[in-house]
Amino acid sequence: MRPIIIFILAFCNFNLFSQELPPIQNFTPKEYNGEYQNWGISQSSSKNIYVANHTSLLEFDGTRWHRYNLPSSSIIRSIKVVNDHIYVGSYREFGFWTKDETGQLLYTSLSERLKMPLSEDEEFWDILALDHWVLFQSLDRIYIYDQLEDNFKVIEANSAKANLNLVKGKVYFQKAKQGLFTIENGVPILVDDHPILANRSIIGIYDLGEELLIVTEDAHFYRYDFESLSPWSIDLDLLNVKLYSSIRLNDGSYVLGSISNGFYHVSSGGRLIRNINQAKGLNNNTVLSLFEDMDHNLWLGLDNGISVINLYSPFNEYTDKLGNIGLVYAALNHNGYLYLGTNQGLFYRREDTSEEFKLVRGTEGQVWNLQLVDSTIFCGHNSGTFVVNENRATLVSDFPGTWGVKPIRSNPDLILQGNYNGLSVLEKKTGSWQLRNTIEDFSISSRFFEIVDSLEIVVNHEQKGLYHIELDNNLERPKKVVNKEPVGHSSNIFMFKNQLYYKTYTGVYTLKNRLNEITLDSTLTQMIFAEDGNPISIIIPDTTGQKLWFFTENGIKYISQSTLSGKLSTSKIPIPSTLRSNLGVSGFENISRIADNEYLIGSSNGYVTLDLDRVTSITNTIKINAIYYGDYRNASTKISPQSVGEFTYSNNNIKFEYGVTEFDKYTEVRYQHKLEGIYNEWSEWSEVPETTFKNLPFGEYSFRVRAMVGNVPTENMASYEFSIARPWHLSNSAIVVYVLALSLLFILVHRLYKRYYRKKQESLIKKNEKELERRKLQEKERIAQILNDKLQDEIENKNRELAISTMSILKKNKFLSHLKSQLNSISDKGRSIKTVIKEIDQNINSEDDWKFFEDAFNNADKDFLKRIKSKHGDLTNNDLRLCAYLRLNLSSKEIAPLLNISVKSVEMKRYRLRKKFNLPHQNNLTDYILNF
Repeated sequence: MRPIIIFILAFCNFNLFSQELPPIQNFTPKEYNGEYQNWGISQSSSKNIYVANHTSLLEFDGTRWHRYNLPSSSIIRSIKVVNDHIYVGSYREFGFWTKDETGQLLYTSLSERLKMPLSEDEEFWDILALDHWVLFQSLDRIYIYDQLEDNFKVIEANSAKANLNLVKGKVYFQKAKQGLFTIENGVPILVDDHPILANRSIIGIYDLGEELLIVTEDAHFYRYDFESLSPWSIDLDLLNVKLYSSIRLNDGSYVLGSISNGFYHVSSGGRLIRNINQAKGLNNNTVLSLFEDMDHNLWLGLDNGISVINLYSPFNEYTDKLGNIGLVYAALNHNGYLYLGTNQGLFYRREDTSEEFKLVRGTEGQVWNLQLVDSTIFCGHNSGTFVVNENRATLVSDFPGTWGVKPIRSNPDLILQGNYNGLSVLEKKTGSWQLRNTIEDFSISSRFFEIVDSLEIVVNHEQKGLYHIELDNNLERPKKVVNKEPVGHSSNIFMFKNQLYYKTYTGVYTLKNRLNEITLDSTLTQMIFAEDGNPISIIIPDTTGQKLWFFTENGIKYISQSTLSGKLSTSKIPIPSTLRSNLGVSGFENISRIADNEYLIGSSNGYVTLDLDRVTSITNTIKINAIYYGDYRNASTKISPQSVGEFTYSNNNIKFEYGVTEFDKYTEVRYQHKLEGIYNEWSEWSEVPETTFKNLPFGEYSFRVRAMVGNVPTENMASYEFSIARPWHLSNSAIVVYVLALSLLFILVHRLYKRYYRKKQESLIKKNEKELERRKLQEKERIAQILNDKLQDEIENKNRELAISTMSILKKNKFLSHLKSQLNSISDKGRSIKTVIKEIDQNINSEDDWKFFEDAFNNADKDFLKRIKSKHGDLTNNDLRLCAYLRLNLSSKEIAPLLNISVKSVEMKRYRLRKKFNLPHQNNLTDYILNF
């Protein structure tokens, strides 16, 4: 019997493997920088998550993990956040953590205040808070701490598993071998000693109206009406399943944490909703602790890591880990079957089962489209067109490459197909569909086509543009084809509210009058090409015709029309970048309606389902978690965001850590910040929850940060005002010193300049004096020169006078001599002639002439006669006269008349004069006199 049960459980687990699962986020020890086992989880009013992680306490603010160790480094077994206190229980120790002004957690021991010693090897496995009491339970005792009185009460409570339960204001716990107890006035009171309550470990007690629902570790549920104990019937066989933890969620359902198979989610009525284990995405199969946070996310403390499950997310995931399905291009839900068209074929699965998807035989290859036409499923395939009936598919058209089909309204037995190489027509005969004909003379790939009339078709080809085709009555060939050049790339056509639209990368256009009117539709263009994200996909009409879907850079959007006002509105659904990157080939994104308000989004490794009824708007707040400051090396000193922001200039590197406490896997948080005072413009959106400003100049600053959670901005904007003090060299005291120094420098410079200019003035005065003296000397020299010139002129005048006088004497003597000669030649000389000759002799030897000549000579050659007389004292007057004539460089011939002697006598005189001068024979007398 046991092997059969194990086989059944294994088969159930195998089937459950294919379930769509809520989003799961896993945190490994490496990610949270802690150890493997996580014994307890709790949450503060600020939404921060706290985890009892073996020998450390973990804090998670949605973006970062922080780790704190107990002083004793003992294993933390339990945790409970009460107001601003984080109570923990560990090995022979319990107490609480509180935050200091910088946000760091500081530990305070309570067990040290006990007046009685702790038991040997006592560990505290559970903590419960009630009013102003906090209860710490070990396997030996319960310690009741009164926060108001700051004192303890101790209850002896030996148990196999520590588990405190609060139901309707009463605390229930189990004593081993004794039964179920409650506490009244600090005293344990036996509730019931039923053998099950006494001998089976209880892991959870919950309110069930007027009764209690008790869960034991062997996976049994019991109803207790305070008189009798009876099994609670549930639609779940948990035979041989060992449970370790349990919790009742806010919606009344239960979560059971097992030792070896993950967790079980059970409805309030006892029906199994899901079982998720390591094979389906958890870090580990052993669930040590369970916790539901304020946003109704389920946290699992595992034997290896931490997992958080977004149980109420509008998204569910199906992950094809082995690649058996491939990239999903189309989906359809019909008659209890869910069909997936992928690049590997057509797959199916019954809707209400968890069985694996199976390949429809014969459909191997690329599937492009799944459409329901009058309760018949058509599968557009690379090989042609299939008609699908449950798990079978029949090829009804081998015209290759069927993009899609559309019914011809005027004839329900005909269907138009768009193919790789044009258009074709299917016809229903005797209840079966078959290829009727292909449209001749038109071979354009017709992925996007719409029937605007029974005989008029519009085809869009991204590269070749739009085609309006008017078919003949037999639907065999076009009567007329009109081609319009493409308006832009990334295009497709679609019908919405009986209007044909054409979408490009620039806008949405209406198409009318056989493509003669292509008009921009401003309403749809504005809604689709909004500022918060342009479309990155084609426009996908809902099969109901009520919604237009498209993917953007930040998520999914759809346009719908209000049933009351008739106005169009846009709804945004954020999806993370990881899912956006898995949407497959650009232009082939897929979102298919599979139920009322439920859609399937194909991806490269499976699919995601979207339940619009679960899409809710949650308001989030952003907060600055920590601020660090430091010098140019790093910003490592932490301060509280509530502290006064005054930093010295040497600590002008400021780092801000901020975040939104959001634990939804499918909700991306992006941040934008600015620093007013230097960077007054908002930064680009970023997923990094921190920023550092380096080397800030002194001044006043205001840091502001906001966040976009999905597509919804946070309801607040966090800010922090701070200032950077002036550097010491620009402080007020330094400025005073600078002013004084500048003043002294000014005075010094003034004095130096004054001294300099005084010296310069003195130098200029001296220079001017020297210049004046130089000028005086120049004037004197000029005067002297003038005087010299004047003297030279006078000398020249004297020389001229001397020359004139000499020439006059010479001429006179020549004349007189000539006259005398003529008179002497007269033979008969009378007395008168002799008198004349005598007179002539007197005039020739006139002393007056000599006197005049001497004066003129002395004026021309001053002191010559005196110098030569003083040197040669024996010179006679006639000798001096001869010297004067020789000084004038006169020849003997010229001198003879002047002396009234013959030339020979002159030569004789010259000879005598040489003797008196004692001149050697080789020296010239004239040269001697000229150089004297």
